[in-house]
Amino acid sequence: MVKSPSSRRATVRPEGDLESPEDVEQLVKTRERVKVYGEVFTPRRMVHQMLDLVSDELESAPGFVDKTFFEPAAGDGNFLVAILQRKLDAIEKTFPAERWPTESLFAIASIYAVEFLPDNHELAQASMLNLFAHFHERTGTPVDQSTDLWLAAGYLVHANILLGNTLTSQTHDGEDLEFSWWNRIDDVTVQRDPFTLASLRGASSGAFDFTIYETYKPCRIDQVHTGVSH
Repeated sequence: MVKSPSSRRATVRPEGDLESPEDVEQLVKTRERVKVYGEVFTPRRMVHQMLDLVSDELESAPGFVDKTFFEPAAGDGNFLVAILQRKLDAIEKTFPAERWPTESLFAIASIYAVEFLPDNHELAQASMLNLFAHFHERTGTPVDQSTDLWLAAGYLVHANILLGNTLTSQTHDGEDLEFSWWNRIDDVTVQRDPFTLASLRGASSGAFDFTIYETYKPCRIDQVHTGVSH
C-alpha cells in the first residue's frame, strides 16, 4: 500500500549555491546512532565525485531519464537528491519545456531506495519531493498538493523509496519489500509491474519467482496516483 504524499517540505539547497556557515554538512547525528546503526552520511562532495563516474548514464546517454538507480541505504537522501538533480538539469537542457513535467516524473520513477531508520526515510522522501517542486516552480509550472503533477510525484516517491531492511528484503513488520517497475510505453504512458526486492536476488541465482502480483492498466504517468488496477 502506497501512502499519500507527505505535506512535509524539507530544505534542499539548489545545486550551485554557495554554502553558508549555517549549511555545514552534518555527517553524524549522534554517537549512539553510529554505534548502533553504523550511521555516517556521505559528504556532498564525495557524492558528486561518485556520480561523476556515471555522469553519461545520468545525463546524456540515450534513454538517460529511464536509467534506474538503487540506493540500498538511503540515509537522509543525499544520493537520491543528487541523482534527481542531475536528471532534472539534463531534462531541462535536452527536452522542450512542454515535456518537462512528464520527463521529470519518469526521472523520479527511475530512482529506488531502501532506508532502515524512519526519520531518515521521511526526510529522504520529503527532500525528493521538495527538489521536484523547486524545479517546477523555478521553470514556471504550477505544482502544489492540488495538482496531478504533485500527487503523481508523491505517489512515485512513496512507491520507490521504502522503509525497511535491505539485508532481509523485508519491512520492519516482516513483509516483503515491494517495488514497481515503471515501464515507459511512450512519451506519457507507463505500465506498472510490481516485484519484490527478494525476487531480484532470486533471479540472480536462477530461482523463479512464482508470486502473483497485482496488475495495473497502462496510464499516463501523471495519473499513477489514481491506482487503477485490474
